[in-house]
Order: sequence, then structure tokens, then C-alpha cells
Amino acid sequence: MTRETENLLMQGITVAVLTEDREQAVVLNTRLEGTHLANVALSHTGFPVGPTDPALRRLQDLRVEVVLVDIDPHDPQRAIRAIEIIHSSTNDMTIFALGEMNQPLTIVSSMRAGAREFLDRAASRETLIEAFTRFTASLSRAQRSAGKARVFTFINAKGGAGATTTAVNTAVALQEAHGSTVLVDFATIGHAALQLNLRPQFTVADAVQNLHRMDVALLGGLMTHYNNGLQLLAGAQQPHNSSPTSSEIARLFDLLVSQYQFVVVDCSGRMDGLTHLICDLSNAVLMVAQTDVVSLWSAGRIQAFLQEGACRDRLRLVLNRFKKIPGFTDEDVEKATNCKLLWKVPNNFQVVGPAIDKGSPVALQDQEVGRSYKALAAELAGATTSAEGALTLVYQHDKADTKKRSTSRLIISPARAGQ
Repeated sequence: MTRETENLLMQGITVAVLTEDREQAVVLNTRLEGTHLANVALSHTGFPVGPTDPALRRLQDLRVEVVLVDIDPHDPQRAIRAIEIIHSSTNDMTIFALGEMNQPLTIVSSMRAGAREFLDRAASRETLIEAFTRFTASLSRAQRSAGKARVFTFINAKGGAGATTTAVNTAVALQEAHGSTVLVDFATIGHAALQLNLRPQFTVADAVQNLHRMDVALLGGLMTHYNNGLQLLAGAQQPHNSSPTSSEIARLFDLLVSQYQFVVVDCSGRMDGLTHLICDLSNAVLMVAQTDVVSLWSAGRIQAFLQEGACRDRLRLVLNRFKKIPGFTDEDVEKATNCKLLWKVPNNFQVVGPAIDKGSPVALQDQEVGRSYKALAAELAGATTSAEGALTLVYQHDKADTKKRSTSRLIISPARAGQ
């Protein structure tokens, strides 16, 4: 802990408590007093319902630094809406959401709404102290960059479809064009390091185990550095029985998006509750498939699995090793998978295969397939973001259809090269 952080803790943190439960307010006030770090300036029953709400004005007048929003597990929407209002109406307040740890959708919604931390509704004195310590440590660091990173998650429709290769090359291309990119390997056994010819000392598991004391310096120390500046948080080198909790994943991603411009996640063939949560935290989920029956059949099942979460409108299809099949159209692909088609990576395994073996990404080479990855990265980086966090992505065949109608001939885009 730095001297500056110690001084901030000694001065006390101005805190407000917002809840709809009077008994919970009393309990929270007692716990906060027990930390000897928080000065409770306001304990209010009810939530602000708009930017002109008097409760919001009181928070500003009292110069509140941290707002604790208590979320009713049976009706979380009002509290989440309050988090959105506070986050959008103020620039100098940090929001701690308090809720049930067994409700991952509530955790995701709270973090998306603007909560900096998600703590158990029955958080102990020690847990609150750790959260306040992280808060004060963040104040002592340099001002965070405006906005938050975009998160792109890559998954396989079936094993070997090419999600890792697509994620690695997209991340490399994003770093080349924009910088400030991190590649996070959440595959059951991580292969991203091999494709970059890296030998990581630390993995995602190390990051999760050290979240209780994580800061920018420690996060940077867990990264493996690629020679073009790309940062890699490497995947597991052997299977594990344990899996991070929803709150741990939310906390890790909150740290990542505050430090990077782009977060590229490789989930490969992993398809479980953890993948579902990561997809819900993403701005775009890119399912990599091929144009064979098994791959497209699997893509449709995965789409149904992810349909229940917040990512249902963020899922896009990327066709890898693409070859044009006479009589099989883009519309046929979308109908078979129930997924909107975004991109086609041309088939050139004679180039890609040796590049994988050598750990030399094709996105750094002047090859047709490398240019396709660069164009995909540009599409993702240039897309506009909706209020809900989803990207406004225009599908490649829709672009081509528009051009065809306007010019009466087919114009080939970079993603269509090689067809």
C-alpha cells in the first residue's frame, strides 16, 4: 500500500447507502461503521428514478465518493436502473452493488449499468475493507482513460473450427492498428501462447487467485508480452476442476476493461456456465464455424444455449476456411444456424498451418488470409456501440447486396476475397 493510499484511508471515505429495506439499511450502516474507513453521509430508503431526482441531488451536495446500492434478489430491476441513473448523471461517484452471488445475470447487469464492484449482500466487515482499499488505491493511480474497452469473445461451433486462430490474429491486428489490446485465454487448455510462440509464467488462474489484492501493477505483472505490444493473459496449461465464480469473473473483466482499449477473449470449444457469463459481458460474441454439416448443426445448438442470456443480440457467425459452395447461400447458412453472418475468412491452410506451428500470426503477413483478419479487426473496432453495449455490426453479405443493387455487379470486400 502506498503512502498516498494510506492517507486516503485515514481521511475516511464519504459513503451513501441506498436500499428499499429499512432493516438492511441498519445492518449496512453498522457494518460500514465497523470498517473505520467509511463516513456514512446518507442512508436513504428508495432509489432515484431519474436524473432530476432529489436523492441524486443530495448525493452530489454531500460530495459522496462511494454509493452502496442494495439489490433486492426478488426484484433487482429498480436497483439496476438506479445504478444506471447514478452512473450516467455523475462523474465522480463510485458504485458498489450489493446482491446475491448466485444470480449471475444480476451481477452482469449491475456491472454493465456502471457498478465498480459487486459484493455479497451479506458482505463482512473484512470484505468491505478490501473493497474500500481497492477504491482508494484506484484514486492514487493515474486517471483512467475515458470509457471502457470493447470485449470480443471467440467461441468454436465445434472442435477445431479455428476460434483460437481467429482470436489470436484478430487481437494481433487490433494491436497493430490501435494498440492497447489484451488477449485473454479462457480455453480449458490454453493454446494462444503457442500460436504467439510465448512461454507464459502466469495464467488466468493466477489472476483469479489474486483478485483480492489486484491492482494495475500486479495485473501487468501477470501478462506475457508479445513483440508487437499485445498483452496475453495466458490460459491454463492443464485442466482444472475448479472454476471462477461469477463475481470473480465480473471483477476481473472490470479491471481489464479499465486498462485496455480492446479485450479479446478466446473461449475456444469451452461451452459452460462460465462461457455463458463471459459472453454476457461481451460487446460481441463471434462464433467460428465452417460450412460442413456438423459445424453448422452445432452452431445452431450453441445459439440456442446463448439465446437465454444478455448476449443473444451480440452473437455473430464467422465462417473460417471458407470455400464457396455452389447453391449454398449466405441466407442458407443463417437459416441453418439461426445466427447472423458477419465474416468469411478465406481457406488457405497452406499458409495458416505453418504460421501456427511457428508461432508467427498471419495477421502480420501480407497474405490474403492475413488481410482478412485485419479487415475483421477494423470492422469490430469501427462499429458503433448501442446504449446496451452491443455493437452495430453490418453483415458482409448485406453490404455486398447493397453494392450489387447500386452497381449491378458484385463487388468483393476484403472478407470475401478468395471466394
